[in-house]
Amino acid sequence: MEALLFLGCTVPVRNLNYELSARKVAAHLGVELKDMAELGCCGYPLKAFDQETALLLAARALAQAGSTGLTVVPLCSSCAGTLNEAAHHLDHDPETRARVQDKLRPLGLEYRPGVRVRHLARYLLEEVGLKAIAQKITRPLNEFTFAPHYGCHLLKPSRVMVGFDDPEAPTSLARLIEVTGAQALDYRYLKECCGGGVLGADEDLAGRMAGRKLMELTQAAVTAMVVICPFCNVMFEGQQKTIAKKLGSEIKVPVVYLTQILGLAMGLSPDELGFRLNRVKPKELLAAFK
Repeated sequence: MEALLFLGCTVPVRNLNYELSARKVAAHLGVELKDMAELGCCGYPLKAFDQETALLLAARALAQAGSTGLTVVPLCSSCAGTLNEAAHHLDHDPETRARVQDKLRPLGLEYRPGVRVRHLARYLLEEVGLKAIAQKITRPLNEFTFAPHYGCHLLKPSRVMVGFDDPEAPTSLARLIEVTGAQALDYRYLKECCGGGVLGADEDLAGRMAGRKLMELTQAAVTAMVVICPFCNVMFEGQQKTIAKKLGSEIKVPVVYLTQILGLAMGLSPDELGFRLNRVKPKELLAAFK
């Protein structure tokens, strides 16, 4: 199997453990994640400020990726959501598509409808399948409990993410956790946002949003929170100490990527999966793999 990896802007700079573990797990499952150096930003950072420019950036990436004929697999939920929404818009609005084509033409690019975009988590479920993943599990994580964090962009907008998961009662990430043998925690703030979307405008509000979930999981004493988006990681792991200090609360919730626990269950080592780069270490989990 082959797919086109879309790294985006944040993963290569702040989340190398995510990229490393994603590549390792994909290879272990027989998926070759191909690279395309020309791919740039998905356009998400500009979306709230300049929708036309954001759409053009997304269309540029989709036109480049579409030339390969491969499914585009972003690691970032925002990238996946933005590219999916842009493709949906371009495919269903001929007038917008024609306007965008005029701007792409001087770049030697053309957007062709039908570009397939799947976040890595969705790709693992739909293209690889839980049965194939289960066959690769050699070290089940039966003794551990993980709290899934879906975030905002994996499942929404629902008119675009048709046929994948229920945004009001999601199970996709829990199923990917449970295939490792671990338990997926169902908790009160399961569907809440990480706060990353407002971090640049109101840091205190963003911290309270992330902090509410972190405080719940601190009391639940989970092995770790499982994330699938680099910016959710920035909030829950990178900002965790700052949030705890501002809220005056004792917070220490390890944060791991889905690909890291999948890799452990497949027999890969913590070093191979980049655990040395995790800021809040899942000590209980890593102790079992010494």
